[in-house]
Amino acid sequence: MKYFRLTALALGVVLMAASCDSKKDDQSDKIAELEQKLARLEATQAVPSNVSSVTSADPSTQGKFSFQEMEYDFGTIDEGKVIEHVFKFTNEGEAPLVISNITASCGCTSPDWSKAPVKPGEEGFVKVVFNSTAKPGTQAPTVTIQANTSPNVTRLRMKGNVTPRGAAATSQLGPVKR
Repeated sequence: MKYFRLTALALGVVLMAASCDSKKDDQSDKIAELEQKLARLEATQAVPSNVSSVTSADPSTQGKFSFQEMEYDFGTIDEGKVIEHVFKFTNEGEAPLVISNITASCGCTSPDWSKAPVKPGEEGFVKVVFNSTAKPGTQAPTVTIQANTSPNVTRLRMKGNVTPRGAAATSQLGPVKR
């Protein structure tokens, strides 16, 4: 009986080893087949119809932002106060710098900017107005600039803390009596 068990166990081990070897061979065959498919795809280099060709931009057609600062810390203010800051920049590019659009991160922030092209070596501005009404706590509004620069998107940020309306008045009243 003991001999039968040992024989069955040995036969099982041999079958498992053979099964693992065949799985390894199957996986190797599948990997080789996939590698061949990849090689064929890379050789054809098919470009999807919805992809536009990408060429590097000619530096003589681009402006280049050089901001004095990219972030403005307005500190701690009371809720309801309006903060206004002007970010000044110089065009260090070889072509007139044209800002095509500026978007704010939220409705509490509104931008204004140099609408005329800024010639090389000249200065321009981006004015950001932040209204802290209904915006208590830590704030970091941003504006995203799209222009003929590389990269074509630039972000400016304001940051600070807004003290909730009435917080100063309640702290002066003392403890609440019940």
